Amino acid sequence: MSAAVEVTGAVKSFGAHTVLDGISLTVAPGKVTVIIGPSGSGKSTLLRAINHLEKLDQGYVSINGELIGVSRHGDRLRELPERAILAQRTRIGFVFQNFNLFPHLTAVENVAEAPIATGAATKAEALDQARALLASVGLADKENAYPRQLSGGQQQRVAIARAIAQRPGVILFDEPTSALDPELVGEVLSAIKDLASTGTTLVIVTHEIAFAREVADEVVFLDGGQIVEQGPPHQVLDQPRHIRTREFLGRVL
Repeated sequence: MSAAVEVTGAVKSFGAHTVLDGISLTVAPGKVTVIIGPSGSGKSTLLRAINHLEKLDQGYVSINGELIGVSRHGDRLRELPERAILAQRTRIGFVFQNFNLFPHLTAVENVAEAPIATGAATKAEALDQARALLASVGLADKENAYPRQLSGGQQQRVAIARAIAQRPGVILFDEPTSALDPELVGEVLSAIKDLASTGTTLVIVTHEIAFAREVADEVVFLDGGQIVEQGPPHQVLDQPRHIRTREFLGRVL
């Protein structure tokens, strides 16, 4: 089932440097939200805050109305126990820029590992599902290959299949093509595009502007830890209202 994501008043600093400066963002269920912006604008930190890999100094994140990583006690928020946070993360897929596959497991084992570990499926069920997911990202013939035997693009497609395996309500992508050689980018973007058509809620941090234009329901432009502009792709990318958005797009297009 698709999930709605709500970020409310997110503030995060590292030392004296404020990376997120009071961000509030709502992602509608079943929609694709693409986050763009210059390096250091807070994009990855915001994404990591959604599944509580990054703890906010102020503000909170909820998915389908459930607070992530914290519980409310009166007007205060308290950190959940690690086990509860890990259970929440099983419902939030995350695709990293550097794949993060287990090197000692084959492609099919990488995809099946989480459903087996969480008890969501028997080993046989998880392996059957993993084979189907690998086929859906064009890797039916690579199920017994180890990560070192796969190209970067193939590894990232295994990572996408692994993220889908838990049937999460939302999948987060952190610069999914930035570690790839240019000729491998297209195959990964194609796999994400196919996933977008299934109605899963996706939040994608990317520098691929043409891809954002094609796949996004909403584009969010971040700069200096703040949302400067957001709206449909044709408005933000083709007719930006803010000078900072225009300057950024002028540099990258």
